[in-house]
Parts: sequence; structure tokens; C-alpha cells
Amino acid sequence: MSQDFRLLMLSAMYENGGNTTHRFLDGHPEMFVYPFESQLGTRQVVDSLSSTFPVKYRWPVFGLDATPYQDYKSIIDEEGKVRSRTPHVSKFRHVPFELSDDERCEIYQRYVAKSGRSTGHNVEAFYRATFDAWKDFRRSGREAVYVGYSPSVIVDADRILEDLPAAHVLHVVRNPWSAYADTKKRPVPLSLRNYMLGWTLNQYYALLFKERYPDRVHIVRLEDVLEDPVTTLGAVCEAVGVEPAESLRSPSWNSTTLEEVYPWGTIVRANPDANQQTAEELSTDERKAVRAHCWQYLEVFGYQNFV
Repeated sequence: MSQDFRLLMLSAMYENGGNTTHRFLDGHPEMFVYPFESQLGTRQVVDSLSSTFPVKYRWPVFGLDATPYQDYKSIIDEEGKVRSRTPHVSKFRHVPFELSDDERCEIYQRYVAKSGRSTGHNVEAFYRATFDAWKDFRRSGREAVYVGYSPSVIVDADRILEDLPAAHVLHVVRNPWSAYADTKKRPVPLSLRNYMLGWTLNQYYALLFKERYPDRVHIVRLEDVLEDPVTTLGAVCEAVGVEPAESLRSPSWNSTTLEEVYPWGTIVRANPDANQQTAEELSTDERKAVRAHCWQYLEVFGYQNFV
């Protein structure tokens, strides 16, 4: 199955516009766009990056002796499972979402019974089962590519592309000043030092894997997405074998236009002016500190004169 399974996996450091870009792709008539962050990681992810990025955002690792049922239960998928199982505590409780997690689990197991267990087959079964179980998903009947988003999963891009031969990875980068200014708004924000460690590691892996897999790893700047989403994301659509669509013009959820992206991400107003204003919220000292931490990437991405 996984030889032909077409997945476009999005990645971005926190507050870099991954959720925003994900919402711009929503509603595309040829795409099954996952409704929330598809946090595919499992507790079995243990490596040198486990202390830097939460395992729920990583490409999954499954136990050798596990059953398909145990595999499904090990996929963290916090946002999806919370909305399905306990909607009253979900930050997405205000939107209709008709999906039974128990039914999805049963469908998942049927897929894996046919394909056999592997990381690629398990991920494919998870996405296919989601859209089989999602009763009020607005279908065009032309969907062919599945779209997921998990922050920082770019660090696992080589595993994604090895496990799913027809997959592509799209990494979104945002200027570090706006990104850090937005992460400061979280209830318990990362320190500037720790945030910039994550930001620079994301860009390092994005450039590394873009060099290694030039036709399957794609990088876009959030600034370009906000300025012209149809052109910027249209090029990505063509790379994965679907046509650009007018739906790319505005963010949406289940094809319903969103006036603001929040709570899918911390970015409220998805436009260039708001992005620039966010960067200017930082003090002079903070702006200098951000530049000092990520100076080697500013010219690469065209950010050297952003603030």
C-alpha cells in the first residue's frame, strides 16, 4: 500500500506558520487535509533530539512485538483524540467534527490487517482511517493526496521519505523575530536561547534534506505564503501532482473560511502587515539577541534586513 500512498507532510518550528500554511491548503479539492496537527509520534521515540522536540511531533516508532491495536493507541494525536473523545475540553470544541475515535481505530486495524505492520503502512492506515471515519468531512470526490502537519518533523524527513516512497515534505520557515515574539505569548514560553536552538535546528535539517532530496523536500517562507498563497503553494501543489486551486487564497477549516487562524496556531491575522508588526513587538535588545543566535540563516532565507 505505502508504495502508492501520497502524503504531503508539513513541518515548521513553533510559531513559524505551519498551522497557517496547513489551513491555506485546507479545502483544496484534490487533498485530504488533516483537521488538526497530526501528532503521529509515539513514546517509543528515543534519540538525541528527544530532549529538544516533544515526541508527539516526531515521526513514529512502533514496538516490534505490538499489535495493530496497540500501534494505534500509541500514536499520540493529542488534538484529534481529545476533540473526538472529550470535545468539551478541546480548544476546537466550537467547530463541528463528527468522528468516533473508536470507529477510526477499528478501520485502522482493518487496513493494517491487509497491508501488514510497518511504519509506512501504519501511518497510511492512520490517515486513511481518519477520513473514512470523519462523517462530516466535505468531500469533492477528487481527493488524492493526504496532508498532515506536525511541528518540527523536518528533523525526521529522511525517515518519512524512506517509509513512504511517494511522500513529500513541505517545511515552512518564518522570520525569527516574529516567531519569537509570538512564542512569548504562550502561557509558559521557551526562553529566547532555547527557542532559537529549536529554530536553527529546524532550518539546518530543512536545508540538509532539501539538498539530499531536492525533488521531494520543499521549503517556503511564511512571508511568501501570506503575500501570495496561490502562487507560493500552487508551486508545491504542482510538485506533488495536483493542480493549484482558488481555495489556496484563504485559510479554512473543512472548507469553511477562517477569519483568523487561531486556535489552530498562535498567528491570529494571516497577513504581511500583522507579521511585520509582530516582529516589532520585540525590544531592541531582544532583536539583537535573536540576530546573534541565528545570523548564519538570515541571508539564506532573505531575512537579514527584516527588522
